[in-house]
Amino acid sequence: MLTHLPLLFDFGTLVLIWLVQLVIYPSFGHYQVPNLKRWHTTYTLRVTFIVLPLLFGQLICTGYLIYQEYTLLLLLKMLGIIGAWALTFGIFVPLHGKVEGSGDQVIKTITKQLVIKNWWRTTLWTLAFILELLRQLIPGLS
Repeated sequence: MLTHLPLLFDFGTLVLIWLVQLVIYPSFGHYQVPNLKRWHTTYTLRVTFIVLPLLFGQLICTGYLIYQEYTLLLLLKMLGIIGAWALTFGIFVPLHGKVEGSGDQVIKTITKQLVIKNWWRTTLWTLAFILELLRQLIPGLS
């Protein structure tokens, strides 16, 4: 079971990021701005309780694997995860922070930016999952 724990965290992150990309971020454009501002505060608090355990679990599992067996595949996976974290805290957290304090036109721009820029994270976390899946399905691939 513990050998599959990294894949479990990677799959959880994969499902989450695709849900955000295809459903959650696009839905922001369908709210009237006052309603989005009210909902966004609740959304960001609630989603944090789902996101943080997945992100830390993924990071810890991958870090442990690298400590146990340093391979190019695991290094690439970790670089993708670190890249996704950098995007999250460097771009997305600040964008989300602007939603509550911005005017209507700025919020419309922000919601479009969230959808467009999130493809970067979607790609990185999808690749992290694929690399872990390959690592587990094809022993010696690393």
